[in-house]
Amino acid sequence: MAGQFEATVEIDRPIEEVFAFLADGTNDPKFSPRVQKIEKTTDGPTGVGTVFASTVKDAGMTTRREFRITAFEPSTAIRWTELSKNIVTAGEGGYDLSATASGGTRVRIFNVLEGHGLGKLVVGFALSAARKDADAFGQRIKAAVEVS
Repeated sequence: MAGQFEATVEIDRPIEEVFAFLADGTNDPKFSPRVQKIEKTTDGPTGVGTVFASTVKDAGMTTRREFRITAFEPSTAIRWTELSKNIVTAGEGGYDLSATASGGTRVRIFNVLEGHGLGKLVVGFALSAARKDADAFGQRIKAAVEVS
């Protein structure tokens, strides 16, 4: 079973600023407490093909994760896919950004979680937890961008 969670949040910052913050994957620990460490493992500016490697802690388990940027449309969209072979992975995820009338930015984040092997038995629990936290996750992104 695979499934998607998503959240939408409005951030009181211009779209270019929000996009730049989110495009720098090393900012993830500022809004995702599960990310213990993250680094960009490819050279050059972030774009299609950029890979970020992280160490995350979920449900008491520490795992290594790798994500590749699959689409990069400045100021409007970022997409990624997880390369790592964990029991539950994000087969697809992304940010969609749009400017608001007040000069802020609306951000939609989503991830499609997939179970592999034994992960097929637990992906429903992971998805349920992610959905319960989705709005709070969006608020953590908002807070992190607005203080940066």
